[in-house]
Amino acid sequence: MACSSATSASLFSSTARPLLSPKPLSPSSSLSIPNSLKPFHHSSSAFSRSISIKRSSLHSRRSFTVRASSELPLVGNVAPDFEAEAVFDQEFIKVKLSEYIGKKYVILFFYPLDFTFVCPTEITAFSDRYAEFEALNTEILGVSVDSVFSHLAWVQTDRKSGGLGDLNYPLISDVTKSISKAYDVLIPDQGIALRGLFIIDKEGVIQHSTINNLAIGRSVDETKRTLQALQYVQENPDEVCPAGWKPGEKSMKPDPKLSKEYFSAV
Repeated sequence: MACSSATSASLFSSTARPLLSPKPLSPSSSLSIPNSLKPFHHSSSAFSRSISIKRSSLHSRRSFTVRASSELPLVGNVAPDFEAEAVFDQEFIKVKLSEYIGKKYVILFFYPLDFTFVCPTEITAFSDRYAEFEALNTEILGVSVDSVFSHLAWVQTDRKSGGLGDLNYPLISDVTKSISKAYDVLIPDQGIALRGLFIIDKEGVIQHSTINNLAIGRSVDETKRTLQALQYVQENPDEVCPAGWKPGEKSMKPDPKLSKEYFSAV
């Protein structure tokens, strides 16, 4: 069932607590709900991309680099930076995406609205398994167009009553809708975001994205698997991960001859 607004938030006051502030790097780039439950058709502007594959000798290191020439946050581009208010540990804090560059991977996911139906199942699922992502040197950030006051009220609501309870990661407020727009997940005529999820590496580059329509929740298992595959190929640049790859399974050499080792074993 698609999300719909169900409450109004109470006002709370608290002192903002800043996040850890490593040396900042500057990456380039810098309510009404549909009455129908039919999926919303989301279209984005056309884009062009160029793929550069550098090859040397058969047994040398290979670098597969994608450079997407577009203002959209396509895979292979630097993630649009932002600084926004968020709720964490029942306090108001500031979150700046570029503060994670050089330090952590980031799972950045958008959801439509607070106090809805599919949304809390995703948010709590990521929170309950936060330690698994922390072990992979990864931070999780949730984003919606709601205010920090709404986020706080939802966190202070018990899960059995449709609330979130305490979370292990920040919920970011995108009341200006600028972040949702920058990541091309905003539904313009409704003012809410589709279920976009982006995996950003330690260099601040988007390496994976997926966007679900309003009625479809996302998988924590698949997000973690994709993250692990990304980290593996970044640590082993001469290898690639085949479909469904999980840690410990056989990878593949991206070469017409060397790849036969993989195919002959499956």
